[in-house]
Amino acid sequence: MNEVIRKRLLIDGDGAGDDRRINVLLKSFTKWCSSGSAEDGFTQYQRMLGTLAQCEFSMGKTLLVYDMNLREMENYEKIYNDIEQSITSAHDKISECKKEIMRAKRIRKNRQEYDALAKVIQQHPDRHETLKQLEALDKELQQLSRIKENVEDKLELRKKQFHVLLSTIQELQQTLDNDEKCEIDESQESPMDN
Repeated sequence: MNEVIRKRLLIDGDGAGDDRRINVLLKSFTKWCSSGSAEDGFTQYQRMLGTLAQCEFSMGKTLLVYDMNLREMENYEKIYNDIEQSITSAHDKISECKKEIMRAKRIRKNRQEYDALAKVIQQHPDRHETLKQLEALDKELQQLSRIKENVEDKLELRKKQFHVLLSTIQELQQTLDNDEKCEIDESQESPMDN
């Protein structure tokens, strides 16, 4: 049954019955040619005209369907092109969004680094405070330098005084030694005088 319908559709085209109408038209034409009476011929003639009108109507309908199919194909082509453009546009937008995401990630990373640096910077005193501390240290250094110079001067003075003291002690020692020697010499000379 399915095979019969399939063959019928293949022969018939779009299934409008054009093949049957042509067969009927040929039979009517044959009957019209072989008809004997005028009334019978006129009836066959009217049938042929009706069948021809149906064939022309079917052909016009087929042409309209064909034109509609062409327009539909153009419309589908346009829709296809629109979809292609939409896909290309979507790819471009996706690419742009990826770039935007990369920029946002870079900005976020920079902000995190900035926050970390800000925390480190906040742990240290500000410039004004640092300059104050440097000035105080500079004053302290100058004061220590003066103290050092004073100490060095005193040390130098003490060295000189110590040297003088040592020289005096040596001289005194020498004087004492000389005195003692003199006394010994005198004492040795005295017994001889006796």
